[in-house]
Amino acid sequence: MKSRSIVILLLAAAAAAVYFLGIRPRQRAEADAAGRAREAGLPSVNVIVAARATAYRELTLPGALQAFDDTAIHARASGYLGKWLVDIGDHVKAGQVLAKIDSPEIDQELRQARANLAVARANMELARVTADRWKSLGSQHAVAQQDVDQRVADYAARQADAEAAEANVQRLEEMQQFETITAPFEGVISARTVDVGALISAGSGPELFHISQSNILRVYVNVPQAYVPDMRVGLPVDILVDEFPHQGFSGKIVRYAGALDAASRTLLVEVQIPNDKAELFPGMFCRIHFRLPSNPAILIPSSDAIIRAAGTLVAVVTDRNRIHFQPVELGRDFGTQIEVRTGLVAGTHIVENPSDALSEGEAVEPVLPGAASAKAD
Repeated sequence: MKSRSIVILLLAAAAAAVYFLGIRPRQRAEADAAGRAREAGLPSVNVIVAARATAYRELTLPGALQAFDDTAIHARASGYLGKWLVDIGDHVKAGQVLAKIDSPEIDQELRQARANLAVARANMELARVTADRWKSLGSQHAVAQQDVDQRVADYAARQADAEAAEANVQRLEEMQQFETITAPFEGVISARTVDVGALISAGSGPELFHISQSNILRVYVNVPQAYVPDMRVGLPVDILVDEFPHQGFSGKIVRYAGALDAASRTLLVEVQIPNDKAELFPGMFCRIHFRLPSNPAILIPSSDAIIRAAGTLVAVVTDRNRIHFQPVELGRDFGTQIEVRTGLVAGTHIVENPSDALSEGEAVEPVLPGAASAKAD
């Protein structure tokens, strides 16, 4: 019981100290200020000093990380999967072999095409020798010129047959090279969808692998129209990821669309983020934080704006301590504060929560925040 009494006494003493040292002097100072205003016959008004906002506007938009290059790998040759050499999570180099397809039909067609090419070349050579002989006889007028022309034309036809056969061989050789699946670029295998022995159909079959290049990531964000003039290539941005609450990642704008989306009135912007340490993964949700340099505007409390039929006004106190209703043009509304585009300059004294009883040119006693307390101290 004794300890409880001591605690109660301490709390009471603390409350009394707060009242007599803080609240009471403030009340006395405010009462003194009001008394001076009454003695002078002037109403007192609370005023604030108009000030400019910071030199940066901040904008945070949601996004999703994407790999710089991300592609599905399909087969160009039909057959059966002979073996695969990499699996998910493996880091591969450009041109590295990923899998091999067994395609006996292509191999057989290639052998047949090479045989046809040999036949075509033999026929071409025979036609060439025959044409040369007939041209020699024709020069001696031993045969008719029409027969000579026929042999020359036959050689040209055999030559075309040989070129066609050679092109077919080249086509099948290239098809045979497609039996070996290679990586198109350096990256990480993010998916493998086939097993050994699976039937592979060229073109129309499912993807064999999925590969992503994630040493550089990109994010596409839709920037609202109000911030479009501040967008520029090279502008640095911060990337915030919930899984790294105490770590920020830096990126920059690399390009943006030259037109706004007609439906959302937003500009598509691409941001790239270096990811050499592989801390971030494609598909992660993130927030893109922009710090946009701008000409700082004056901000005032939203309750200080007077909306009338003639326009928007702000009650200001002149150097002679008189009320003047200043026309202003408002900008963006931030909730508790609102932007003033034109009509005010920094340092102007603005009446807080102006009363309807105030009139143009009325003399008042302005009271700045904390001024009364300072005088009392």
